[in-house]
Amino acid sequence: MIKSSAMIKKNGAPAPVQGQGPDRASTYAVAEAHTEMTPAQPLIAAYTRPARYLHWLVAVLVLGMFALGFYMEGLPLSPDKLKLYSWHKWAGVSIFMLVLIRLAWRVTHRPPPLPDHMAPWMKVAAHSGHAALYVLMLVIPLSGWLMSSALGIQTVWFGIVPLPDLIPRDKAVGEFLQATHLYLNLFFMAVLVGHIGMALKHHFIDKDGTLHRMLPVAKSEV
Repeated sequence: MIKSSAMIKKNGAPAPVQGQGPDRASTYAVAEAHTEMTPAQPLIAAYTRPARYLHWLVAVLVLGMFALGFYMEGLPLSPDKLKLYSWHKWAGVSIFMLVLIRLAWRVTHRPPPLPDHMAPWMKVAAHSGHAALYVLMLVIPLSGWLMSSALGIQTVWFGIVPLPDLIPRDKAVGEFLQATHLYLNLFFMAVLVGHIGMALKHHFIDKDGTLHRMLPVAKSEV
């Protein structure tokens, strides 16, 4: 009695038919098992377009502020140095206002959740790091504004809009605020390095698509 081997399955895989050979049958079985074991890749929910654009605009300004700040510190007092100080303050006020806009947008547009594979303590650390960045991006420009007020140097935004002095002129207070401004920036740099490091970890080690959510051109939007 002749049985059709094409109708017989063994271990979930079709048995080889005449002329097919065992290797080809094994390939069918492996492919079938791989299909069953491989989960579907979920879509990556991105930040909204305004949130992404604000993020990168502020990032460019912050990096430029760091470069300009450390560069002008080593310059002797001159008209050029005073001009750079003005640019530095203009950028600081701009960052302050952009961060307020970012916070308002974040409150009204919920950001996508963190990846499910992250441990609870890692999620707490990520949220704490984000909160620290926002606080520092507000406190540092404010400390610079206070410092200028205490030193008797009014801030005129882009040379057009004069900003009011926040405190009376006091040299001792101005020097204290100058040191505070410096240390806050150093702390900000440390937090920023950690933020960038974790973003690269998500991209190159975890490969969970977290970095793609904040790229200017994202795969999807919330």
